[in-house]
Amino acid sequence: MVDRCCRLLLLILFLFTAPVVSQVHGQDDNGDVGAEAEAVGSAGQTAEVSMDDEPAEINSGDIAWMLVSISFVLLMTCPGLALFYGGLVRKKNILSVMMQCVFLMGVMSVLWAVVGYSLAFSPPLIEGFDIVGGFDHVLLKDVSPSAGAGGSTDHMAMDQITVAFQGMFFIITPALICGAFAERMRFSTMAVFSVAWGPLIYCPIAHWVWSSTGWLSEFNEEANALFAEGSDAGFYFPAIDFAGGLVVHISSGISALVCALLIGKRRGFPHEPMPPHNLTYTCIGTGLLWVGWFGFNGGSAGAANGSAVNAVLATHLAASAGVLGWSLLEVIKYGKASILGACSGAVAGLVCITPAAGSVHPISGIWMGILAGIVCFLFCTTIKNKFGYDDSLDAFGVHGVGGTLGALLTGVFATSVITGKSHSSGLIDGNSEQILIQLVSVAAAVIFSAVGTVLIAKVLDAAMGLRVDEEQEVQGLDLSQHGEDGYIFQ
Repeated sequence: MVDRCCRLLLLILFLFTAPVVSQVHGQDDNGDVGAEAEAVGSAGQTAEVSMDDEPAEINSGDIAWMLVSISFVLLMTCPGLALFYGGLVRKKNILSVMMQCVFLMGVMSVLWAVVGYSLAFSPPLIEGFDIVGGFDHVLLKDVSPSAGAGGSTDHMAMDQITVAFQGMFFIITPALICGAFAERMRFSTMAVFSVAWGPLIYCPIAHWVWSSTGWLSEFNEEANALFAEGSDAGFYFPAIDFAGGLVVHISSGISALVCALLIGKRRGFPHEPMPPHNLTYTCIGTGLLWVGWFGFNGGSAGAANGSAVNAVLATHLAASAGVLGWSLLEVIKYGKASILGACSGAVAGLVCITPAAGSVHPISGIWMGILAGIVCFLFCTTIKNKFGYDDSLDAFGVHGVGGTLGALLTGVFATSVITGKSHSSGLIDGNSEQILIQLVSVAAAVIFSAVGTVLIAKVLDAAMGLRVDEEQEVQGLDLSQHGEDGYIFQ
């Protein structure tokens, strides 16, 4: 079974890489080396690069900040998320959760460099059918120095930073989904699921929201010009998503809920107690996520500037307010506040502010954080218990709900005072039309993520099986999936 799963994983990678390798190596050395290479950051800053251009002046401060941000976002996956999730499962499954995070750091990074970045940020293959990008940048073509195209490391520095920074988002997003099916999914199936989910679900949504041609992108200059003139811009809804409320949190949260429903409840849930085995790990993980989020949101400015500073401050205040909102409801409902609740509230606040960090006043971040703490608490307790689904680590309750709330509240709180510009002819500052645009973008991300995840999961269930058998689940995934026991010497 393991050999068959490995062969299937290699086949999927081959199918993605074979056509693009032939395209790259079939390019004549004197071919389209002057083609535009898009470098789109999470904040949507687009740089058009030509190999024939003089190297742009390098701002060492911007590069330093972005390199730090890249490091911070990678640390969010491991050890941040690995410890946060690892402390919440039973001790017989902690290594399985950590292995998922470490493995995804490896496989998603390679997949991003081979084809993921191209699918997210290249122009579409078919003009007028802008669902996903094409193959212009496969194997980092035109966004890294090459002997055939010329250029230098300085010439391509900011483009490579964009690839690296965006690649960190590509890693952590499927890792968030793992919280929904923790303690019961086959490792091999998780690996193939993530390899399929990234290009098929994440990349199209990222293309819609952050590319220069996306139908949800506020950085689509051609459509924005028509929009501002009152002309017909076609099917265009310029959503504000500074650092990934739609692309990261809604896509992962909705997919997490779908996975939890399809794979079924853990054996014994909800009748047997399944308390977190080590909340110390979860608390440490929360601290790492909190600090890492400064790079996640602050780095989305694309430079060491005022937008980055505002994003970091708004992010911190939202997380702080999230702690207060969740803890307050715990005191009202249970008579005492818990460390698990405080950690969950902090992450809820961080999730909620993510799409808004570059467009709202820091004080608005407080309101968004409090609301996130309250709403996510209700979904993770009352609503979850009412419907009885087993989202093991509340990936949907925190990321899906928090991301949706944040995307909608962005339309309420976004202000030109912070952005310094009129967004799509003034559609900010509480304008009802921008709120409607945010709603359309949320609906698109929810529907696409849900339908796509169902299709991927159903195919894998038929081909490989989603779930470990009863004996393996009782034994624990550390031993049954990895042959290891993190507590063997205790």
